[in-house]
Amino acid sequence: MKKNIVFLSTYPPRACGIATFTADIVKNLKNKFSSNSYKIAAVNDENYKYTKDVAFTLNQFDRKSYIHLANILNNSDNNLVVLEHEYGIYGGDCGEYILDFVNNLNIPFITTFHTILSMPSEKQKLILKTLGNKSQKVITMGKSSIKILMKTYNIPENKIILIPHGVPDIVVEDRNCLKEKLGYKGRSVVSTFGLLSPGKGIEYAIESISKVAKKHPEILYLVLGQTHPCIKKEQGESYRNKLTNLVSQFNIQHNVEFVNKYLTKKEIVQYLTLSDIYMTPYLGKEQAVSGTLAYAAGYGRVIVSTPYRYAQEMLSKNRGILAKFKDADSLAEAINFLLDNPLKRHTMEKATMKLGMKMRWPSVAAQYENLFASVIKNSEIATQVV
Repeated sequence: MKKNIVFLSTYPPRACGIATFTADIVKNLKNKFSSNSYKIAAVNDENYKYTKDVAFTLNQFDRKSYIHLANILNNSDNNLVVLEHEYGIYGGDCGEYILDFVNNLNIPFITTFHTILSMPSEKQKLILKTLGNKSQKVITMGKSSIKILMKTYNIPENKIILIPHGVPDIVVEDRNCLKEKLGYKGRSVVSTFGLLSPGKGIEYAIESISKVAKKHPEILYLVLGQTHPCIKKEQGESYRNKLTNLVSQFNIQHNVEFVNKYLTKKEIVQYLTLSDIYMTPYLGKEQAVSGTLAYAAGYGRVIVSTPYRYAQEMLSKNRGILAKFKDADSLAEAINFLLDNPLKRHTMEKATMKLGMKMRWPSVAAQYENLFASVIKNSEIATQVV
């Protein structure tokens, strides 16, 4: 039976991690299960020029738009909605307008939670509890979030599905070839990629590189990606300027390079492949998932990270080193250890790659498709019984 599935999410060209995630999953589902129909209901904060994948749009800030979209979908041939949830991409206090959508939707839906807080505000808690209650299933990308969903949000365990964050399945040249090709031959490369914003803690990473450079003058830290559009709109390039000033202050212009552009997936994979170490110095302890960390794990990079929830899970079993929050000395110590012990670094790479292969999109897309088939089938049986 053909499945008609709609994803409610941000979508490219909107520069947003969830938009990229949704585009990836839809592309891989279409490749693997071409007999089904996959459409997008795109959440707009301004007008974008979309591809033909986008069949519906939702005005993020217009409350009536949420009810209107629910009514359109109720009167369509779609038999499942997949709701990508992040508080900041929906309108109202903590994104509460999304409740207008689900309270008026008559067809079954699944929710993927991108942020799961262990100590939410009352409003944040109400939103996730309501979504959990009304969803047929909820998806988390981190094992550590399952207990929080059960304990804090009263979502029954049999409703919760763990599916890892997908990563692109792209073949590129090996590390040494790429280093030579891009002008990094002889350098020990540490990288961080993603949309730049103050919560990423890059200032501590830069300070750590100034310390590592004293022992390893060949170190090069690549800060990859443009400034987050919302940050740029509100604050301009003040955060990036602060970071470049730090580089000058520490006199490490030779050791830090900014690549200020929105990277293609192939470029991301190339930069990850040539990296000796991947670093996420994030400041938020609560982070339940990180797409950039998932990508790094997907390509077997040794990771140095602060101990936010997703990093603790991903770096267990000898897949990297956890450093302290807001602590350049701790980050530097971890990087120095890895550069001083290449055999241990190689062992960690192998352990990370073993996990990473299970996170490639073709494998992850199949898990989503199995879930969709199960939910649609069970919903149809329930309807027939009624």
